[in-house]
Amino acid sequence: MCGVSSDYVRRDGYEWFVLHVLYNRQSQAKEIIDGADAVIYCPQHIIIKDINGKKRRQRVPLLPNIVFIYATRATADEIVKQSTHGSKSIMYYRNRLLPTEGNNKRPPMTVGYNEMMNFIRLTSIDNEHVIVVDEHRCRFKSGDMVRITEGEFCGIVGRVARVCGQQRVVVALDGLCYVATAYVPTNLIAIL
Repeated sequence: MCGVSSDYVRRDGYEWFVLHVLYNRQSQAKEIIDGADAVIYCPQHIIIKDINGKKRRQRVPLLPNIVFIYATRATADEIVKQSTHGSKSIMYYRNRLLPTEGNNKRPPMTVGYNEMMNFIRLTSIDNEHVIVVDEHRCRFKSGDMVRITEGEFCGIVGRVARVCGQQRVVVALDGLCYVATAYVPTNLIAIL
C-alpha cells in the first residue's frame, strides 16, 4: 500500500467529507482547514501544456472546486461555519442520492475510508494519462472488481473499462467522479 500518507491513518469518528470550494480558493480553504483537527486532500493531475512552443508538464486540480477533508462531523461543520463569516467560500458537497435531513438539506457527501485510500493512491501517481472520465464514455467489460497486480498502478482497485480506445481500470467515487488509469494490460489484472 504505497503512495498513501501516514496523515490518512484510520481514526475513530472520522470520515472523508467532500467540500465545494468556490472560485478555486483551495489555498484559502487549506489555511482554514490546517487550523482545525482535520487533514485536507486536493487531488491533482499532470497535463501537458504548450507554452511558447515548448511542451511543459503542469500540475492542476483534478476536480476543480472540490477538496476532501478527513475529520469528525463536528470539525467539518465548524470549518464550513468558519468560512461563512467572510465570503462563504467553503460549503458541503451535498449527496443528491439521499433524502433530505430535518433542515430540508441533503446530508453532506462522504466517501468510505477504503474507497478514498484507493482514490488517493491513484491520483497521487505522477502520470499524465490518469484522467477524469464521464461514466457514459466508459464501456465497462463486466461488473467485476479487479486489482492491478504490477506496475506503477499496482494495488489500485476498480472496474475494467474501455476508455479512449484503451483498456483501463476505472475508480469510481459514487455520485462524484470516475477516474481512469493509463492503459493496463490484461495480464496485470486480477479479478477480486
